[in-house]
Amino acid sequence: MKKVMFLVAVLGLIWSCSSDDAQTETFDTPEQANQLAVGTSANDLLSDNTFTSLVIELVYVEGFEPSQTAVNNFVSFLEDRTFKPDGITVQKRAISTTNQSPYTNQEIIAIEDANRTLFNNDNQITVWVFFADGESASNTDEGVVLGTAYRNTSFVIYQETIQELTSGTLSNTRPILETTVITHEFGHILGLTNLGSDLQSDHEDLDHPKHCDVESCLMYWQAESGSNVMDMISGGNAPQLDAQCIADLQANGGK
Repeated sequence: MKKVMFLVAVLGLIWSCSSDDAQTETFDTPEQANQLAVGTSANDLLSDNTFTSLVIELVYVEGFEPSQTAVNNFVSFLEDRTFKPDGITVQKRAISTTNQSPYTNQEIIAIEDANRTLFNNDNQITVWVFFADGESASNTDEGVVLGTAYRNTSFVIYQETIQELTSGTLSNTRPILETTVITHEFGHILGLTNLGSDLQSDHEDLDHPKHCDVESCLMYWQAESGSNVMDMISGGNAPQLDAQCIADLQANGGK
């Protein structure tokens, strides 16, 4: 398989208010509460202080649906780390291609704004995830982007690129890689690492900010290397969060 770099991008690393501020802030429209910076809603997603249920609005371009195994793994990840006593559900649907690939970040945001239908209400928080039919405009000769967390409750997966990387591999490789990218991106939305869930120990890799310095952790920066991420899933499982990242989530209201 072609050796390429696996880059997971995170946008909006600086935010103007804490999660507590976000809970009490008044918005002019329902959409605005879901258009904040990455990490802003970490506590809202992790705890049941404000929102007791979580809905994932999973939208994919026809022909680029993620595997049900990866979706099931994603829900299990959420159940393991968040307190949502009224449940976690996935609402999945297909849309037609926009023929815009390669996608810029602004084009991805525009697709969300045109197609997202679910927003936070009194007791329910919602997350948008889009599985794209093309590649990121940020790809280079040295690396490709597989996913980007770009808002407090939004991320994109470049499913076409994942399909290309796993073409010709064992049948279970694609679901494992999908799981890895999905949960890594959602880890950033949950505030990892030092992105809204405060560090409980000194484990941020200063050479690769917002990533864990533990080599086996889901949030380790070398999960961004094509060869390295394939090594990490070679045992047949997606990498997991290490104890320090879990401690950060628990301190911010999670499990």
